[in-house]
Amino acid sequence: MICTVTPADVRLDLLAGREIALIDLREEDPFAKDHPLFAANLPLSRLELEALDRLPRKDVRIVLYDDGEGLVTPATTRLRALGYSNLRELERGLDGWRSAGLELFQDVNSASKAFGELVEARRHTPSLPATEAKALIDNEPNLVVLDARRWDEYQTMSIPRGVSTPGAELVLRAREIAPDPTTTIIVNCAGRTRSIIGAQSLVNAGVPNPVYALRNGAIGWTLAGLALDHGQNRKAPAPSPDQALESQARARAVAYRAGVKRLSPAQLAELARDRTRTLYRFDVRAPEEYVAGHIPGFRSAPGGQLVQEADMFAPVRGARIVLADDRSVRADMSASWLAQMGWDVFVLDGGFDGALEKGEWTAQRPPIPSVETITPSDLAARLQAGDVTVVDLGPSPAHRRGHIPGAWFAIRAKLDEALSNLPDDQDVVLTSPDGALAALTAAEFEVIADRTPLVLAGGTAAWRAAGHPLEPGFERPANPPTDVYKRPYEGADHAPELKQAYLDWEFGLVDQLERDGTHGFLVI
Repeated sequence: MICTVTPADVRLDLLAGREIALIDLREEDPFAKDHPLFAANLPLSRLELEALDRLPRKDVRIVLYDDGEGLVTPATTRLRALGYSNLRELERGLDGWRSAGLELFQDVNSASKAFGELVEARRHTPSLPATEAKALIDNEPNLVVLDARRWDEYQTMSIPRGVSTPGAELVLRAREIAPDPTTTIIVNCAGRTRSIIGAQSLVNAGVPNPVYALRNGAIGWTLAGLALDHGQNRKAPAPSPDQALESQARARAVAYRAGVKRLSPAQLAELARDRTRTLYRFDVRAPEEYVAGHIPGFRSAPGGQLVQEADMFAPVRGARIVLADDRSVRADMSASWLAQMGWDVFVLDGGFDGALEKGEWTAQRPPIPSVETITPSDLAARLQAGDVTVVDLGPSPAHRRGHIPGAWFAIRAKLDEALSNLPDDQDVVLTSPDGALAALTAAEFEVIADRTPLVLAGGTAAWRAAGHPLEPGFERPANPPTDVYKRPYEGADHAPELKQAYLDWEFGLVDQLERDGTHGFLVI
């Protein structure tokens, strides 16, 4: 059994600034259809693999909900096994929130997107529609276009003349690429939020150039019938020493105005000893800088993405956040936005002169159960004989890009549905990207199917490393791919009316914030 809390209880926690993690256990697609403003999506399917990092304090108040799918009970069992002790269920789930007349939001990262709309409404962030931007891009040599998205997003599609400058890098690098104060700077993203926040970052920092957001981003560009570039590889240059000092002073002034606090490594250690508060530690530099050397205990979270996806990195509303950056600019600018979004945020002064760790960030994991495994070579032989069914539990986008030939796609939390679509006369081999999710699923599969599956040792990565081929496509879905919400601002295959509907939703977010009343945002 698990105690329940009402929607009014949750609202009171949010209004009072108390720590609370409101967790939506559904897959990403249904989550994106309707959820409370500060709900964080942590699907039951991946619960054990994400909880330890996203919910670092074991006695934090966690409120779980679904929309009648029966996900709360198994989630409670799994979280208790991980040591979480302060679990509650939202009374009547999402329907209880809905029936109470409370506001529901759509899409993903909706709190950050709503904040971006509020920034534009309060600060009147300068912007250009696509047609005016296109005329400048075609005819004005004294202009730069800075793309505020991740590098991989930029390479997928970009605005002509666009230069990759992920959000937190803008204040650090903009003056290096545009030292002439008469040079016009256009900041773009796929939709609206990172264009707004990026352009306003430069305005807040007092960059002397004319600065504009590309209104409605790449969506607005394509709705205007304009063509995008693909596969570009332009990156903003690193700042010169003089420009670095200038950007540091500008960013520090913005952080000060936003009320950002600063602490030393010794003070951070003291803060970490406070077991009554959740503490997140993020390194907001570029991923390659993190890999080259980072302070132990800090997770890689490039600043622009951290502001855009705060609910993914830090689902505990009311937690403390500490940011690290050896140049300080990216931490100061990111912290300035997080502070305006209501976070208790600090910037770490120093810390990079001590022993650093190298390599990519690795998620914490619980012990993975022992299961009956099969090697890639043995699986290849059995596939050749045609006497085995492979079930791929990895993300549907990864499955589309390449999976073990003949594998079925399935979602862990929907195994009962998947089994009705799978052949029942063959042994089953479960796989996932590295095999961990498959191993966690094996016992559940055995209970539901009344037969013991094999697990591919090392998962699909081991299959690929052994030199076996992958097959692209999505030919054998045992479940619909509801694990991923198809964003209207990604890719080129969305109908114009869907893109326009997305923009219309963003335009309405400020009114939604007012009706909801829990956001606590304060725009400087």
